[in-house]
Amino acid sequence: MKRSLLLALSGVVVLACQAEVTQDTPATDAYLDYSSRTDVLSGGARLIPIETPVGTFNVWTKRIGNHPTMKVLLLHGGPGATHEYLEAFDSYFPNAGIEYYYYDQLGSNFSDQPDDASLWEVDRFVEEVEQVRQALGLGPDNFYLYGQSWGGILAIEYALKYQHHLKGLIISNMMSSIPAYNAYANEVLKPAMEPEALAELEAFEAAGDFENARYVELLMEQHYVHHVLRMPLEDWPEPVNRSFSKINPDIYVMMQGPSELGLRGTLEDWDRSDDLPQIQVPTLVIGARYDTMDPAHMEWMAGQFPNGSYLYCENGSHLAPYDDQETYFEGLIEFVKKVDEDTL
Repeated sequence: MKRSLLLALSGVVVLACQAEVTQDTPATDAYLDYSSRTDVLSGGARLIPIETPVGTFNVWTKRIGNHPTMKVLLLHGGPGATHEYLEAFDSYFPNAGIEYYYYDQLGSNFSDQPDDASLWEVDRFVEEVEQVRQALGLGPDNFYLYGQSWGGILAIEYALKYQHHLKGLIISNMMSSIPAYNAYANEVLKPAMEPEALAELEAFEAAGDFENARYVELLMEQHYVHHVLRMPLEDWPEPVNRSFSKINPDIYVMMQGPSELGLRGTLEDWDRSDDLPQIQVPTLVIGARYDTMDPAHMEWMAGQFPNGSYLYCENGSHLAPYDDQETYFEGLIEFVKKVDEDTL
């Protein structure tokens, strides 16, 4: 960072800062003061034991900041991705004074990775989130649940069972129906591809040759840089690349399928569209123009929630926190604060 202040002037600034310390503690100091938190030794990170039908495992979380009534638990996508691609939150939530928690779901990154396919079920993940909530001491006076992509499915399922623990809900870049998502992929996204490339992709898929380097290359060129993250591959942010390199394929392929071009895993029949009106807590749905998910469907979803709102990212895709970042975070922060102030 360039430094343009003269040395003499910098001395005045230091004196001014020292004088402020004797006044009331600024809100930023309280936000960064971890001294009264039980996780101070580890900088906010902790492992949380999770009881499952096949034993006890640990999942990793990390708290950033302090706020008594605005605490957001972040559910990453995948399934089987990591918290790391959500690190763009560090550029916005601290300045807004929002306390937030990174969290690697079981099977991901810093959390335990048991080799047991019976664990990769939606209902079991819901109970995992509830155990994390209890361990973190979150409740209806402060608990916002954020879910991006697969995390949105998990957040919807959690809210349908445990909404009495929630203050607010955020569903980002996720439709409430996988059949509708697949229809959008087949009827809108695939026909927009170059016909020759689409035919080649479909030939690989028909043969089950998902590991072929050419298949991956075509997906990136024809789909990912247009609908997953609208940046040249060489410009993709480091946290995104780091997270994608650590996706657990055993979970991802089983539940999602081999790629982001439609869904062919165990979630294929998932559909909660008829159940959305049951979720009474304030809910924000975030959609994007170029998303892999149909933005019109996500706008419709917002209207199904009794207290729903919709945030549209005109320039965004599936990873709108990066390719329409200011719109995304301004709208998200506004929602959290309006719910906190009861002015939504």
